Amino acid sequence: MSRVETVPVTAAGPGAVAGPRPQTVPGFLALFRSELTLTFRRARTLALLGVLAVVPILIGVVVKIETGNMHGGDGGPAFITQVTQNGVFLTFTALATSLPIFLPMTVGVVAGDSVAGEAATGTLRYLLVAPAGRSRLLAAKFTAAMAFCLAATLAVAVSGLLIGSILFPVGDVTLLSGDTIGLGAALLRVVLISGVVALSLAGLAAVGLFISTLTGSGIAAMASTVGLVIIVQVLDSFPQLHAIQPWLLTHYWLSFGDLLRQPMYWHAVWQDLGLQALYVAVFGSAAWARFTTRDITA
Repeated sequence: MSRVETVPVTAAGPGAVAGPRPQTVPGFLALFRSELTLTFRRARTLALLGVLAVVPILIGVVVKIETGNMHGGDGGPAFITQVTQNGVFLTFTALATSLPIFLPMTVGVVAGDSVAGEAATGTLRYLLVAPAGRSRLLAAKFTAAMAFCLAATLAVAVSGLLIGSILFPVGDVTLLSGDTIGLGAALLRVVLISGVVALSLAGLAAVGLFISTLTGSGIAAMASTVGLVIIVQVLDSFPQLHAIQPWLLTHYWLSFGDLLRQPMYWHAVWQDLGLQALYVAVFGSAAWARFTTRDITA
């Protein structure tokens, strides 16, 4: 099935059978399903999700080996103690490890290639022949990118939960504040934190989408998006830049750790989500302005 055939096209002419109009909610949902199918049918996307799922496995195996070398974990780092006491904590450790590097790299690849990749292959020109509307097409691409953010986060979280349950004991979880909660409450926090981490990548998805509208090379867009994330994280590590750091995209990414306390601290999490919303508004608007005026035939 070709890329163009997956887009809902309103047929014209007497006796033609019309599909759902893109201007309607069913039409947009059909367009979104098309983008979602395109994203998750790619072998590259499946490979990226597979790599993310391997990260918790590697962490779990290393922690298990190190625990054995330390005769039960005495004297080991704090995160190793947390993981060895309860396998559920491997999920949080894997998310904290993946968020600075692996998750943004995969999101940067998918978002950066969303428009530029189709421009490079020539399918974007034919796609816009259909009455989809550039604004709705861009919205569908961003929504599909956010769906990938959620899928990528869940790949890490579910893999971490499974391998943690296999390698380590599972039961009541001791939080960072020292309080203990039951397994059911801990699993609810896994779901909550996974949602927060996925939303924390929204700003990056918007930035990648904007960069993708600037070039016709998917590789250039992907490399630029990933490179930008690396630069921003380097800037966030210099104390001399403390004045601008709260405005950097990645500054509050690890704030989800405050949800591993009793009671949960939401202040930094809301700052993170607010900052992501700001990036989505700014770079989403810039992507729309660029995409709706772009010469697709060039």
